[in-house]
Amino acid sequence: MNIIITGASSGVGFEAVLELILSGKHKVIALSRSQEKLERLLEIAHGLNPDAEIFALAFDIVHDDYQGLQQFISSNFDNRVDILINNAGVLIKKPFAQTLESDFVEMLQSNFIGHVRIIQALIQLMPKGAHILNIGSMGGFQGSLKFAGLAAYSASKAALHTLTECLALELAEQEIKVNCLALGSAQTEMLETAFPGYESPVMAFEMGKYIADFSVTGHKFYNGKVLPVAVSTP
Repeated sequence: MNIIITGASSGVGFEAVLELILSGKHKVIALSRSQEKLERLLEIAHGLNPDAEIFALAFDIVHDDYQGLQQFISSNFDNRVDILINNAGVLIKKPFAQTLESDFVEMLQSNFIGHVRIIQALIQLMPKGAHILNIGSMGGFQGSLKFAGLAAYSASKAALHTLTECLALELAEQEIKVNCLALGSAQTEMLETAFPGYESPVMAFEMGKYIADFSVTGHKFYNGKVLPVAVSTP
């Protein structure tokens, strides 16, 4: 399968890429804003599988011109995208009273609008049976335990959750499935920065493997679902 994943240079996205290239069955385009981190990803990926068909492109899903991405896909994927994993995002942790409007804008752009842009840009390249997998958060999952300082982050993820449900309906005629994994904590740099000293019961590579596996098989069983992925109950 031809798979594109955003936010691939660190955390669960990084680990999901490594899982996807192990079998040799998939071609992967890894997107991230950091060229340096992408080069490290390529080095590790080819160390694990020298024959891995992995391509990396430094790309900002919010601000960059999608014509360049479409040309990159045309060169490496023959204009076909079977799976799109929308994993990119940012987290700003501040008390609500100190959260600036610009903080809300940044998180809405990175955690929601950027995904809208890439879906709109690539949807015409997705055949019947394709899968769009959005990576949400338990913070944006209705009825779940919330954490102080994450109002803007959680709201942006909740928007992504609702987009998932809406797109599943709109794309049903094209037979494109859309799902969202509302992740609980995983031991990533983002988590460690937001909650110093906290140790997650789930390692980044474990969550990355789950995301990779679900992207390939989950749409056979689910469509339009926002699924909690957490070891604790909401």
